[in-house]
Amino acid sequence: MPFALNTIADLQAAVGAIPYAQFLGIDCREEQGEPLFVLPYHEANIGNMLLPAIHGGVIGGFLENAAVLHLMWAREAQDIPNIVDFSIDYLRSAGPHDLFARCEIVRHGKRVANVLLNAWQENPARPVATARAHYLLA
Repeated sequence: MPFALNTIADLQAAVGAIPYAQFLGIDCREEQGEPLFVLPYHEANIGNMLLPAIHGGVIGGFLENAAVLHLMWAREAQDIPNIVDFSIDYLRSAGPHDLFARCEIVRHGKRVANVLLNAWQENPARPVATARAHYLLA
């Protein structure tokens, strides 16, 4: 479903159109004119009940969705970019709290875009995961 993303409200509407993003409960907020992605805490996202810690696949899915949405927002896109590569580094356990993500487009060419992502919980200076994503643009 093609749609243009010009505002944070448009981003939130796009989340509603992506079944997995909707399932995770991803939320978009504006912080200093840029999107801030939020994964609200849900007990269903816990993978290790003994710690408890958010499942790594949930974190990866959250970050991948954040990268696609951020790239579409930055491009005011009508199309969804195709993923070429996604790499994630888990730095520490993500406890039973909200998870936040911020994206940075490192390179935006005519055909390829590179996006860096950071995810944290209580302190942006202590990320729980970082990721790199490469996308093929239509």
